[in-house]
Amino acid sequence: MVYSTEMQIDGLHQIALTTADLERWTVFYRDVLGLPLIASFDPPGLAFFKAGDVRVSVQRVDEVESSSSVIYFRVPEIEATTASLKKNKIELEQEPEVVFRDDQGQFGEAGEEEWMAFFRDPDGHLLAFASRKKQ
Repeated sequence: MVYSTEMQIDGLHQIALTTADLERWTVFYRDVLGLPLIASFDPPGLAFFKAGDVRVSVQRVDEVESSSSVIYFRVPEIEATTASLKKNKIELEQEPEVVFRDDQGQFGEAGEEEWMAFFRDPDGHLLAFASRKKQ
């Protein structure tokens, strides 16, 4: 099969998740993670947050199934950011650690290390912090 390459995508616009408790979700993403709340509409049970140039939206549903996808948030200082999570009694599934040394500069400046830490939101969605460090 041959595909057309005429389409042009210039960025990621929005990520959408679900929750059974919109208020709890809002507190977590706004107050714990620090994402600015753009707007909330209740009813029908929607909230939108700003994460850099990408919106994170949530819709209230009766039954939540945790996503099998992972959302990675870029942070400048992974240790300070994960320490803030711990102060808020959020357990890490994986402490910050090096996941890749970018010797060739494939994902940024050559010689930097990519660090990640993993945790879950109140509905069980897997989230991660990602940070790059010079050696």
